[in-house]
Amino acid sequence: MRPSRRLPLPPGPKMLPIIGSALEMPRKSQWLTFDKWCRQYGDIVYTEVLGTKYVILGSAKRANDLFVERSAIYSDRKQRPIREMHEWTMVTARYGPLWKAHRRMFTEHFRSRAVSKFQMREFHALQRHLLDTPENFMDHIRHAISSAFLTITYGIQTQGSNDPYFQIGQEMTQSIIAQVGLGVYLVDYLPALKYVPQWFPGAGFKKKVARWRKIATMLVDQPWEFVKDGMLNGTATPCLATEVLERLRDGDKLVEQERIAKNCAGIVYLGTRILLTSASAILFVLAMAMYPDVQKKAQAEFDAFLGDRLPDFDDLGSLPYINAVIKETLRWQPVTPIGVPHCSMQDDEYDGFFIPKGSIVVGNSWSILHDSDIYPDPEEFRPDRFLKDGQLNPDIKDVTAVFGYGRRQCPGQIMATELLFAVISSVLTAFDIATPLDESGNPIKLRPAMTTDALSFPLPYKCIIKPRSDVAASLICDPVEI
Repeated sequence: MRPSRRLPLPPGPKMLPIIGSALEMPRKSQWLTFDKWCRQYGDIVYTEVLGTKYVILGSAKRANDLFVERSAIYSDRKQRPIREMHEWTMVTARYGPLWKAHRRMFTEHFRSRAVSKFQMREFHALQRHLLDTPENFMDHIRHAISSAFLTITYGIQTQGSNDPYFQIGQEMTQSIIAQVGLGVYLVDYLPALKYVPQWFPGAGFKKKVARWRKIATMLVDQPWEFVKDGMLNGTATPCLATEVLERLRDGDKLVEQERIAKNCAGIVYLGTRILLTSASAILFVLAMAMYPDVQKKAQAEFDAFLGDRLPDFDDLGSLPYINAVIKETLRWQPVTPIGVPHCSMQDDEYDGFFIPKGSIVVGNSWSILHDSDIYPDPEEFRPDRFLKDGQLNPDIKDVTAVFGYGRRQCPGQIMATELLFAVISSVLTAFDIATPLDESGNPIKLRPAMTTDALSFPLPYKCIIKPRSDVAASLICDPVEI
């Protein structure tokens, strides 16, 4: 039976004729407005902006009910003009055969634990950079994580922050923001604008999209061809790309399989690196400066478990407090506060409400991860909320919302978590982090300040990073055999 349109739409803000709630829909920090609506109208909210239908979900239950239990209906993405013009990325692709082929390729070839001791080299280099120029810690963290992902995916060793691969990845950030954000560009509400020339008022986005499309092609094609050339002349470093290319079978579908594999490799490097790990690692440093008691407790767990040896990726399962720190880092200031919006593929009836086909359905991760009923005092950084009797508490809702929902959940979350652990262990075992001092020598109070786009990154801040001891400093300077 078809859902009855006589059922009411979910409650929401007042809508004016034609424009709907356009006057109330912000372009920046949308998650805060959505959170306000959810508190005012309930944890499922409906509104329209210039004919575009929105359903906002403000609780883990609502997100699970629609994105997981009804994933056959709510796994699509809205085909907005700004996305159509980009022509690339599995993250925002429509739900269908092509997306399923990419997901299958990712699951079969890219989801295994690819982080190994070989990649720890990048994080020993991070320690040396932090020792030499601690004031540039944000750049050092971004570069270390980018280098690790390039090594894991393509076997490429970067040559510093000016490396072309690093620069391309940085530039692609704005492209991803444009695709994930809601109504960032007028063309999403007035599709006819995509047919007008660049000089036409309101069409400035066309020049940006042309550039983004070019660098997306560079990001996907150049490192992949580098690997293929290396395999032909015997110089390729073993990595995810070499493993996949060796497994691809000859046949009629070889070209299509390689195209899909190439796209998946780009997602491993760009998507996981930009969307989560770098920003989360920088937020972790901020949290340690703001909450010294948490820092001391985390260092104590490392010291007790590791003794004199260096940390390894296999240690993560034996460090409950560090696991809790990782979860709290992801929850505290989510980098994806509105997630990547889904789209309803058909009319639906849910909990007495009518949800129209083609609605953009937003799992407001900010509301979900700051639900005070689940996470008391959500604005505070408290890893202990995830623990009971010194171990991870399975009764506390996990923070998987930051990775998305249902069939569209980020498949690179294991790799992202492991590399976040690599940063945390490299920093806390060797360094102390403190708040900066003013001219009078008094500590400057820090607070989390984030960008206001759909992907929310920490704004620049200052802190003091120094070796925990002279012994720690000398160990950092010693070469490490990998």
